[in-house]
Amino acid sequence: MKIAIGIKALNEATKIEAALRSALAAVEPYGGTVLLADSGSSDATVEIARRLPVVVVQLANRDERSCGAGAQLAFQHLDADYFCLIDGDMTLVPGFIEASLAYLDANPDVAGVGGQVIERNLEAEEFQIRAAAMAREAHRRAGPVDRLDGGGVYRMRAIREVGYFSDRNLHSFEEFDLAARLTSRGWTLVRIDVPAVEHRGHSGNGYRLLLYRLTSGQMGGAGEVLRASIGKPHFGLVVRRLGHVRKAVVIAGWWLSLVLALWRAPVVAAALVIVPVAWLGWRRGSLALGLYSFAMWNALAVGLIGGLFRRRVPPTRPLASVAFTRLPPAP
Repeated sequence: MKIAIGIKALNEATKIEAALRSALAAVEPYGGTVLLADSGSSDATVEIARRLPVVVVQLANRDERSCGAGAQLAFQHLDADYFCLIDGDMTLVPGFIEASLAYLDANPDVAGVGGQVIERNLEAEEFQIRAAAMAREAHRRAGPVDRLDGGGVYRMRAIREVGYFSDRNLHSFEEFDLAARLTSRGWTLVRIDVPAVEHRGHSGNGYRLLLYRLTSGQMGGAGEVLRASIGKPHFGLVVRRLGHVRKAVVIAGWWLSLVLALWRAPVVAAALVIVPVAWLGWRRGSLALGLYSFAMWNALAVGLIGGLFRRRVPPTRPLASVAFTRLPPAP
């Protein structure tokens, strides 16, 4: 098989049909397969998928739920020359799969190809900040990159060489972890100047979303990646390239300074809060986004510490799953 597309999802009933249909259209010229890897949805996500010509599998143990587990669940059920993974709130842009396969066929030293991610929902503060950051981040520009955030098409041979696609222990940063493992083995990743996916993230209050990411473990992803790399060939790459680690160190130093200032100099303590919020507000273009960034940086530091000490299981251990048969089309 030339190409297989996996879509990982959790409670994406309002978006999953569009995601699946975009994937089906993309693989049709190649006779490829589309698979939904569901992490235990309680809505109609699975039922909707079962009425389409796709493979549907679901995580058997919901306690194993994580971003990394969802991605690995899709990978372990598919076999093709190339593998593409997207989220259930994304749709593939026509032409991206064709362009990425042509690039990979012409460049055998490249392990994966990504394209441009188009953010469609900018209601929440997090996605407003992310959309603005995309214009500045080096790994979002066309050319060789150190990660493929937002999904991509990967050479299956390269993935097998590094043992597994996604670390099932990771609650976020699974794409960064994969990139670090691949590049440490000499593989290259490239982003091409072609629209790849449209992303429609969660809407609603940004602080509620931030609290969810913290309590669900997603904020601990950077710490989990760091711990997983200890003693491995890609440890140095993780330390150098994962900016969240440096941010967490800065925030930890800020916490210590704040405690000392509260004890000795309350005026200095006030400045230690006001100055970073003001600076972030200036950088983000609004005080509201600056305050949100300040809260997010602190949440990242808390999450990183928790992720460093979270229990791990071998990332190569297969995930137990349940397969579903196809339902007849809805009347």
